[in-house]
Amino acid sequence: MTAQRYSYGGDASQWAELYLPHGPAVAGVAVVIHGGYWRSAYAADLGAPLAADLARHGVAAWNLEYRRMGNGGGWPATFEDIAHGIDALAVAAEEHGLDLGSVVVLGHSAGGQLGVWAAGRSAFPSGAVGAQPAVEVTGVVSQSGLLNLAQAQQLGLSSNAVANLLGENVALADPMSAIPLHVPVVAVHAKHDADVPASQSESYVAAAVAAGADARLVWVPGDHMDLIDVHSESYAICRDLVLGLLGRA
Repeated sequence: MTAQRYSYGGDASQWAELYLPHGPAVAGVAVVIHGGYWRSAYAADLGAPLAADLARHGVAAWNLEYRRMGNGGGWPATFEDIAHGIDALAVAAEEHGLDLGSVVVLGHSAGGQLGVWAAGRSAFPSGAVGAQPAVEVTGVVSQSGLLNLAQAQQLGLSSNAVANLLGENVALADPMSAIPLHVPVVAVHAKHDADVPASQSESYVAAAVAAGADARLVWVPGDHMDLIDVHSESYAICRDLVLGLLGRA
């Protein structure tokens, strides 16, 4: 499937690719954000099969690349890129007549954290990284996302990835700090995930629900990478959840 690339900055990692359905289209856009513990060893090729699959199911999909640790990322660069990359959808929407009233993020692992962070942008104070979004996220499907960064830092997950990414700025990017969000979050977690502890999704959903937010936990079979295998049951459940959130908006 052919994708159209858009640049949202001068860096080689500041781009997104738009995948358009050929047949009847579902209203809205899905933003795919890949994971990899925010490191440059992992790239948007992980998200491309998901974006192509979503397009085959009638969803316009935006596969977003961004600077990661090792190629200019970290705080605030990675988060500026997520914000600017999502806002760049406005250009594509004008060209292709896309409906931005419904924008759902499908984020895997670190991408889940970035998606939930982006969903809170409209509440950020003026001048904060990511504040005043041009395109607002209306829902998130987090695939074994890192949704409790303080806990992840305490556990030293993936060789202290959180501390290396954020330094003293953990609270500014932690999804737990933005509870309650005004948009639904579905935290999908693989039952046999050995890369991201289940407590990352469990603790976020418990705190969000207690605060009155629209959040739920969905268990799926398989491991961490099954979530982004477009032939797996785990991924099919994630796709259906994206379609459901697009329909709700």
